[in-house]
Amino acid sequence: MSRCVVIDISERKQAQEQLQQAHQDVQLVNDRLTGIIEGTHDLIAALDLEFRFIAFNSAYKQEFQQIFGKTIAVGMSLIDALAHLPEEQAKAVAIWGRALRGEEFTVIEEFGDERLERNYYEITYSSIRNANHQQLGASHIGRDISDRKRSENELRDSEARYRLLFESNPNPMWVFELETLAFLAVNQAAIAHYGYSKEEFLSMTLADIIPPAYITSLHQSLSNFTPGQNDLGVWKHRKKDGSLIDVKALAHIFSFAGKWTSLVLIDDISDRLQAEQKIREQAALLDVATDAICVRDLEHHILFWNKGAERLYGWKTAEVLGKNAIKLLYRPGETLPEFEAIQATLIREGNWQGEIQKVTKDGKTIVVESRWTLVRDGLGNPKSILTVSTDITEKKQLEAQFLRAQRLESLGTLASGIAHDFNNILTPILAVAQLLPLKFPNLDENTQQLLSILEGSAKRGADLVKQILSFTRRGVEGSRTIIQARHLLLDVAQVAQRTFPKSIETETNIAPDLWTVCADATQLHQVLMNLCVNARDAMPDGGTLTISAENQCMDESYARMYVDAKVGLYVVMTITDTGTGIGPEIMDRIFDPFFTTKEVGKGTGLGLSTVMGIVKSHGGFVNVYSEMGKGSTFEVYLPSSQVTETQVATDVELPRGNGELILAVDDEATICEITKTALESHNYRVLTASDGIEALALYAQYKNDISVVLIDMMMPGIDGSTTILTLQRMNPQVQIIAMSGLMSNSTTTQNRSLGIQYFLPKPFTVQALLSTLREVLTIQNSKFKIQN
Repeated sequence: MSRCVVIDISERKQAQEQLQQAHQDVQLVNDRLTGIIEGTHDLIAALDLEFRFIAFNSAYKQEFQQIFGKTIAVGMSLIDALAHLPEEQAKAVAIWGRALRGEEFTVIEEFGDERLERNYYEITYSSIRNANHQQLGASHIGRDISDRKRSENELRDSEARYRLLFESNPNPMWVFELETLAFLAVNQAAIAHYGYSKEEFLSMTLADIIPPAYITSLHQSLSNFTPGQNDLGVWKHRKKDGSLIDVKALAHIFSFAGKWTSLVLIDDISDRLQAEQKIREQAALLDVATDAICVRDLEHHILFWNKGAERLYGWKTAEVLGKNAIKLLYRPGETLPEFEAIQATLIREGNWQGEIQKVTKDGKTIVVESRWTLVRDGLGNPKSILTVSTDITEKKQLEAQFLRAQRLESLGTLASGIAHDFNNILTPILAVAQLLPLKFPNLDENTQQLLSILEGSAKRGADLVKQILSFTRRGVEGSRTIIQARHLLLDVAQVAQRTFPKSIETETNIAPDLWTVCADATQLHQVLMNLCVNARDAMPDGGTLTISAENQCMDESYARMYVDAKVGLYVVMTITDTGTGIGPEIMDRIFDPFFTTKEVGKGTGLGLSTVMGIVKSHGGFVNVYSEMGKGSTFEVYLPSSQVTETQVATDVELPRGNGELILAVDDEATICEITKTALESHNYRVLTASDGIEALALYAQYKNDISVVLIDMMMPGIDGSTTILTLQRMNPQVQIIAMSGLMSNSTTTQNRSLGIQYFLPKPFTVQALLSTLREVLTIQNSKFKIQN
């Protein structure tokens, strides 16, 4: 018979599961503690009673390796780990010994040598005991406090430096409390300067050294003080001997021990003020002088500027003091050679005298007779430069006019002498040109045309002799009739095509309904040929010569742009080349008689002066636009006496704006002003800028309001192209109308490369400006409606 014994082990099973769970919880706690210890930047380590490592974290191991050059492991003896560093070993055993004996304490330890940056650690040592309070070992928790220690050291050094600067400063210095005005500290310079002892100073207040009349002002000034640096201005102080001095005070306000305190630096300026007063009295005498008197330092910064200088140069004294005289009174690039010579003479002889060109505030060039004197100090060292200048511009102009009159008189005498011989030369040429078609009646059309040109040129040569004689004797007056300029322009274009080098391409763009003018045909032909020949000479490597003409109805706004322009009808004849261009430094001189940039024997300098004289005698004027490397454009404006078609109505209603904001950019102030007036009178708002930098600044400020930018392509500094590229980077959708007086193929190509579709040729009428602007705004509004 079998027996079955059943034992209930449920409780034992449950106990085993609970024990297993407890082990897992302990392991989880240990893992979490290990993670916490490893995750901290503190240095954690523990030793047993035999100085063996029980545990340490990675931070401690890494720092031990870096400081002592030894890798440690659990079970390794600290004594063995530092065996190669006896001094560190002894120090470590001593301090760990205290902890292993049950003492708990915190120390600050320093590691490193004098060659390297030293590190500081705040280390707390604690004992490790069991539940029965039996000593098992000791723990070590170290924290890097290097930054804090360095800050403390820097603060200590800063305080030492402050005391050194405060005590050794040659200027009087003191510290006082703002509320009570009591002195808290004074330096030796203050004691010596004011005559009070340190004890006397510390028993006084600031009010004791300030005259009673200034006390109210003192309290007002103190009430306006702000923490930090404060310029107290100029004050009167009373010294111990009763004398008053003028001082300039600079205060630093700070909070100390809960009270507002001021550190004050004193500068005694009594002598300086007296010297300045003496200088002002002397300057008042110098202001009576009519000459321009200036004093500058050795770096040419202006120190003194009298009334005579204000009248001569246009700059007020307040505008020039401290400015560089070379940059202010001379054109860039024109002063270096002559200044080197002047400076050498000043150093060698102590003075210089001569004539020199200067520029006024409004950009006008003047000639002055100047006397320079090198001023020396008491030791004989150069200190400053005194210049006295007299305006001799009018005198030089009269001399130049006299010389020009003499040269013109000589030219007239020479022309009279050669006129007979020159006509003798032209006579057979003209006769042969007329006889050859009769002798050879079967000549082809091209040859006959060449003979016709030859005959016409010979006739004009004869007329030209008469014109030269007329010009040199009685001025530019001739026989004038109503002529059609279109035929004259085509004739000149034909001569250019047949006689100019093949590398120069001639283009014409002449309005078919061109109005007539009242002019001397020979003189007008001379004007056009002179301009075409100059254009040819400006294109030695070839290029494009463009001859164009159009009708122009000049309104009042347009006429204000030019001195010689008047309201009325004009025929505008334009000669444009793609040549070397005219430099800005000679632009103002190109119409002067005998001025030429051509080589000797290739030009007399009379061409453009003759052009100007003839055009002005016809009641017209000439505009010139040029850019170096891109070419030149000469526009000849002649009043029209008769039109070929019905005159355009002048009362056409001009398009008006809707309050849009327009940015107009042009270096010519007159054009900016006229443009602004015209636009504002037709319901636009206008901002103006005189250069690219100002334009970019204004656009950045009013970017969301500006509808269109109207910009000149040729400006000093940042030109139109660079400004446009920058504007497009700021806003790719910016609407731009480019302006220029230079119309050429290169200009068109440049506009296309910049993505500019709207171009306004200068000069322009109000109608042209408003029509172009309306077209741009209309397209802009259409795009906006489509997008929305």
